[in-house]
Amino acid sequence: MDTGIPFGSYTESESEDNYQRKLRVMSGVPQGSILGPLLFLAYVNHIWKNTESTFRLFVEDCVIYRKIVNNSGIKKLQIDLCRLGEWAVENWMKINSGKSKAVSFTRAQMKNLLNYSLLNQEIPEASSFKYFEIILSSDLSWKALQLTMHILKKGNSSMKSLAYTSLVHPILEYGAAYWDLFREGKINALDWEQKKAAKFANLTNKLKWETLAQCRKIVCIRALYKAYPGELAWKAIGDRLQRSYYLSRANHDWKIRNRRQRTDIRKYLFVYSTIQLWNKLPMNALGTFPSKPSIFRKRVRKVISEVK
Repeated sequence: MDTGIPFGSYTESESEDNYQRKLRVMSGVPQGSILGPLLFLAYVNHIWKNTESTFRLFVEDCVIYRKIVNNSGIKKLQIDLCRLGEWAVENWMKINSGKSKAVSFTRAQMKNLLNYSLLNQEIPEASSFKYFEIILSSDLSWKALQLTMHILKKGNSSMKSLAYTSLVHPILEYGAAYWDLFREGKINALDWEQKKAAKFANLTNKLKWETLAQCRKIVCIRALYKAYPGELAWKAIGDRLQRSYYLSRANHDWKIRNRRQRTDIRKYLFVYSTIQLWNKLPMNALGTFPSKPSIFRKRVRKVISEVK
């Protein structure tokens, strides 16, 4: 792989008692350098070649896995581990065998002992391991969730409500500006999750939560609000928004031109569906445009909650 970077001339300055000299780095890169992470990624990018198993790389962490249904799968995984060891030797890379673990994900009652090795060192078997700060157990159980539910069942309504609004609700509306639902069946399926949470918290008769549909509308309108003035992350969308040719007395001054779409896929895309909501906003919801996002969110939430 030719990166065009003169590895042999990579130098580092060393200062000692006001005396400075240059040292030639023959292998590796100095720790803390700017090019270090980029060069490392380029160096290990071909680690998966000549293997049949799946590799997942994140910085210096590597995960290798495959679906195993018989002894042939076990042998193939061990062959790939041997090839990984050969690659490490050829490229002068050290693999920390002390941090390596072998985990078998299965619900079977009878489990075969794992006997994998890497660089002539046996990989210890483990019942779980941490991946991206998530602990994955070999039986794919959610022990932490079960413990949380056991504690919450003994709590009062306010405690259960707080658990839902802080742990579950953010997940249900995360990224809603991109995947906002439009099919009635899927909308009802998602709303059913909130109804189950209300029943669990004994709040069925006095529920004051916003519906998930209302939450998604607020999220979408806020995203378009950021795109209109051309914030950096939304500039590509903001540059394509155009003012409407015609404004009636009921329209606000920031109405956006909306083009007719012939297919449902384009009709219910984030931009086109949200433009319709945006154009229906009353002038008092926009206020002094643009304003702080927190103030705009309060105004939009009030408008959406009034329209049932």
